[in-house]
Amino acid sequence: MNELDRRSLLRVFAAFSVAPYAALENKQESTVHLVKAGADRTGQPHKAARANSHLDFKVLTPETKGAVFIMENRNMLRGGPPRHVHYEQEEWFYFVEGSDDVLMEVGNTKLRLKPGDSVLAPRNVPHVWAYLGLQPGRMLFAFTPAARIESFFEEASKPDTKVDDPGRFERHGMKLVGPPLLRE
Repeated sequence: MNELDRRSLLRVFAAFSVAPYAALENKQESTVHLVKAGADRTGQPHKAARANSHLDFKVLTPETKGAVFIMENRNMLRGGPPRHVHYEQEEWFYFVEGSDDVLMEVGNTKLRLKPGDSVLAPRNVPHVWAYLGLQPGRMLFAFTPAARIESFFEEASKPDTKVDDPGRFERHGMKLVGPPLLRE
């Protein structure tokens, strides 16, 4: 993980699990599950609609009683999602690797992430990001509480999904508020 300070990462995930999302009535699993590199916890492939890259679900919403959902975007291609806001959760980004940087805007703050950098986008604050690389990159995303975000990515992975469907965003506790940073 590119010289990642393991203790810092564990502190972040521990903070995510402090207050489980009470509205969800999922049972927490007591079984330990290994999710191998390049694999998805569900055993089903997921794709990012815009970039056609892999989204691997690593920690599922029910496994933490709704406290956190974690996924990896591997083989990430140039570009990113439209500007949006989450009303139900914070979103944490960790840029693992890539041939170039990730541009990001969280509210009025403009950032340029290099591999190993991370940032938290608080709920109710518009944000947008774009991977600049011409070679595939990799990022981790964590959402807390998980709320309806896992089902958002399930829907987005279906063939012929309209990427910027405002209704889909709204059904999952988000709102589109602007275009992507990079136009395709």
